This record gives sequence, C-alpha cells and structure tokens, in this order.
Amino acid sequence: MDVERYDRTRPAYPPELIDHLIAAAPGREILDVGAGTGIEARQFQAAGCHVLGVEPDPRMAEFARRSGIDVEVAKFEAWDPAGRRFDLLVSGQAWHWVDPVAGAAKAAEVLRPGGILAAFWHVPEPPEEVAEALADAYRRLVPDAPIDLKSVPKQSSDPYGPLIVKVADGLREAGRFGEPERSRHDWERVYTRDEWLDQLPTFGSLTWVEPTVRQKILTEVGTAIDRIGGRFTTRYATVAITAVRD
Repeated sequence: MDVERYDRTRPAYPPELIDHLIAAAPGREILDVGAGTGIEARQFQAAGCHVLGVEPDPRMAEFARRSGIDVEVAKFEAWDPAGRRFDLLVSGQAWHWVDPVAGAAKAAEVLRPGGILAAFWHVPEPPEEVAEALADAYRRLVPDAPIDLKSVPKQSSDPYGPLIVKVADGLREAGRFGEPERSRHDWERVYTRDEWLDQLPTFGSLTWVEPTVRQKILTEVGTAIDRIGGRFTTRYATVAITAVRD
C-alpha cells in the first residue's frame, strides 16, 4: 500500500456528518479505530476535538503521526486503553476489519455512558462509462480475480447493507448500546482524469494486481475518461451506523 497516495487521493467525510457526531457526543475526546493515514482524524481535530488513533498498520500510523495525529499501533480488539475513556468512537472505512461482537464489547468498555460509536463508509459511483471501462479491463486482464467488478452493486442497491446489518447485530449481541441507527449523506466530487487514475490503485481490487497489468488497466480507464471530456462527476454516498452507549 502506497500510504502517501492513499492519503492524497481518498476523499474526506461530509462536514455535516462530522458536525452531527460532534454535536451528539457528550464531549470532545475521540477514539479513531482504524485511523489509517488520519483522514477523518484531522477533520475532527480541526473541529476542536482531541483525537487518539488506533491503527494496526505501522506505515499508516507513522504517516498519521507526521500529519499531527496521536496514533497507537495495535489491532483494536487487542489494544490496551489503559483506563482511558472517550466520548465518541469513530471508524472510517475500517470497522469491517473489526470483529463485530468483540469490537462492540471493546467499544462499550472505552466509551463513557452516553458516548457514541459511529462507523461509516464511502460508496463511490463514477459515470457508467468509467465504471464499465474498469470492469471490462479488469475481467480481461485479471481473469483469476476473486471479484467481478461487473457485479459490484450500485448505491441504489444498498451495497453496505449486509455489512451494516452485521455491525448492528454485533452491537446488539455485545449489549450496553441502544438500538443502532443508520444514516446516509449524498454528495458529489468532480475528478480530472489524472486524479481518478491516481486514486484507483488504492482500491482493494487493484492493490494486489501486478504493476504492469495494473498500468494497462489504468491506461484503458484513462482512455474512457478522455472520451467523455477528461473530467467527470462521481456521486458519493457516505453511509453510517451509530449507537449510543448505555
């Protein structure tokens, strides 16, 4: 994983989501689980919160530290909070790596009463011409790929629905949380050809692909983007699940 590329190209989170979570939490002590390079942590920090990150990848943790975020390297379920308590636990693009029951139990341990757990994910949907160019090149050039990008569900089909159900079930099984709630924030971002091609290698479907093959895929996608004018708008849905600790 190219951590600098990841941080440079992955989008931040909708300001209204950040503001809502800060307003709903009982205080401004925040734990960021799976902090990565610090994308959402910096947003909360800029809003006046004190943020501690927990991140299992030391390369990402070091990048986040260089950008001004305190980060401890550990897998969340095994992390030692050393008696510390938090008002808000957030996890952007990461809670699916956490065991839904053990993670929820650990969250209840580190959150103050009335504290909030919030896990959220982006669902990008570029124009059909761009998405199909990637899927076609991927299928042809990576025939042994474990996923078929043609079958990736779109926003209208609630692609994170099954995952959110699993997270909600984990929260209920662990106890100590109120009923989980879902929310969705829709927004858009304009990309140039180079900006989109810079981000694509950070996606899980491409991180493991041999570099020369990956470059061929990017070239084909770039050609498709050129055909529609060299820039385009990607629709995003940021979906979240939140629960309040009893």
